[in-house]
Amino acid sequence: MTHSDQVDDVPIGGEVIRLGQFLKYAGLLDSGGDAKEMIIDGYVQVNGDIERRRGRQLRDGDLVTVDGRTVRVRP
Repeated sequence: MTHSDQVDDVPIGGEVIRLGQFLKYAGLLDSGGDAKEMIIDGYVQVNGDIERRRGRQLRDGDLVTVDGRTVRVRP
């Protein structure tokens, strides 16, 4: 990451959340359909790795990146 990159914390109000839900909740994508397509097509990264499982469990500290925007999962 460069100095200009910003990572926003997104509190989920619990210990875990599924990737598909988180993308909508964090405002990274508008709908579940968008989330499904972006995940399947390999446009979503979790902790720097492409993640193709919509049901991937995210926990505190996980970094999710879509379209160059990265957010951090917080409880």
